[in-house]
Amino acid sequence: MRNRLFAIAVMATSGLSLAAVPVMAEAKARKVWVCDKNIRTKANNGTLIGAVGGGLLGNAVAGHGSRTEGTLIGAGVGAVAGHSVAKSRARNRHCHYVYR
Repeated sequence: MRNRLFAIAVMATSGLSLAAVPVMAEAKARKVWVCDKNIRTKANNGTLIGAVGGGLLGNAVAGHGSRTEGTLIGAGVGAVAGHSVAKSRARNRHCHYVYR
């Protein structure tokens, strides 16, 4: 009788261990590449900083009669340059792997 109960207990625990193997395999963590979503904010900040810097430089370089035009052209060129630099820097900066 004791041997029979022991055999039943061994069979039951071995069946449970076989059922648990697929569950453990499904619970394995995966490596996922995650990036921050604030690229647009950083590009907008770069646009603003570039526009202000370009406007100041355009005002300083322009002649006495055309300071307003120099400021506007400098601000436009600075905004485009600042946006492209900030966007390219922000694109790959804040990406990392996460285990899920």
